[in-house]
Amino acid sequence: MHVDELAGKPVGERIQAYRERRGMSRPVLAGLVGRSPDWLKKVERGHLLPPRLEMLVKLADALGLHDVTALTGDQAVTVSAVRREGHEAVPAIREAIEETILVVDREMHHDVTDLVDRAAYAWRVWHTSATPRADVGRVLPSLLRDARRAARVLTGPDRRTANTALVAAYALAEQALAWVSDSALLWMSADRCMTAAEQADDPVSLAAAAWVVGNVWRATGREEDALRLAVDAAAVLAPYLDGDDDTIRALWGACRLHAAITAARLGREGDAFRYLDDADTIVTRLPGSYAHPWTLFGRANTDLTGVSVAVDLRKSGTALDKADAVDPDVIPSRDRRARLWLETARAYAQRRDYTGALHTLQRATAASTESMRCHPLSRGLAAELVTSGGRLIQKEAQSLASQLGVLT
Repeated sequence: MHVDELAGKPVGERIQAYRERRGMSRPVLAGLVGRSPDWLKKVERGHLLPPRLEMLVKLADALGLHDVTALTGDQAVTVSAVRREGHEAVPAIREAIEETILVVDREMHHDVTDLVDRAAYAWRVWHTSATPRADVGRVLPSLLRDARRAARVLTGPDRRTANTALVAAYALAEQALAWVSDSALLWMSADRCMTAAEQADDPVSLAAAAWVVGNVWRATGREEDALRLAVDAAAVLAPYLDGDDDTIRALWGACRLHAAITAARLGREGDAFRYLDDADTIVTRLPGSYAHPWTLFGRANTDLTGVSVAVDLRKSGTALDKADAVDPDVIPSRDRRARLWLETARAYAQRRDYTGALHTLQRATAASTESMRCHPLSRGLAAELVTSGGRLIQKEAQSLASQLGVLT
């Protein structure tokens, strides 16, 4: 029999307890549910009435809970906290992932080269579109279905190639579903990505899938596991670094950047900057304009990650210096360009320069409104600007918060 260790605690205290267990800050949780950190603080402290059922479901989902009874303690209230559809693209991607394919036409021809090309095209759409989730949502479901069927019926090298395309498709699904779908679907995408990589049976696919799984682990409070996986994935690629394949060096560097961000989230400053230095060293062994087609590892993304690491370590001065050295126009992704502006805005906010934070977050939103509407950090920062920015920027901050779908 399950014992409720929070029995007798009010809803607000239960929300706070589960949030802290996940290591999640108020701004992040508030951003995930589209409210302000100040609102969440008042809920947790009992200064406001408990949220309505719809909001409780959102909170439970953001906290990775199976139903709202964990937050209410009332077993008479049971509402599933799954199947979150935070974007119009989610249902079609969900259907393609969850579809059970029991019978396949083994006479159907599958062109594995075409599958690989389609996967590469879908990733280009993701990086170049101002509305990446919407546009990828139009091409990804059919790619997932076709690659799944090909991997079922083909044999030998063709089957491994089909699984390589499937790794790329699931990896893109993880990127598209992050922050806008329930954690169960995100986990399914990552797990199937790793399964396809094991079937592809090559170091590049395995490291790429580890990068995907690590993203999900880090986003769901398993930072230690994410860090270990990033280090292990780089070790898998290490014996091949002196070969002719730039992709291997790029993925090794991407795993090092992954480790740097994760270490920063854990507060391990020395490790974070050591992994960042490793990535900075390997990037010199790539062509100057190189960018990995998925992770975008290259000079620009390494510099951008340096900004993120400094912000996560709360070294705002270092972050702003690093941001000042990055040319946004050379970042080959609108989503990542928006992320550079977002990280810079976070650095300004850490210094309580809310005017600078507002104007920089506006630049991020101009680069990709969709990306900023979906990301909890941008939504949390927008709410913070409304509540803490002062009267000088209040109207602009409220307008931006509204644009990002944040209720204040």
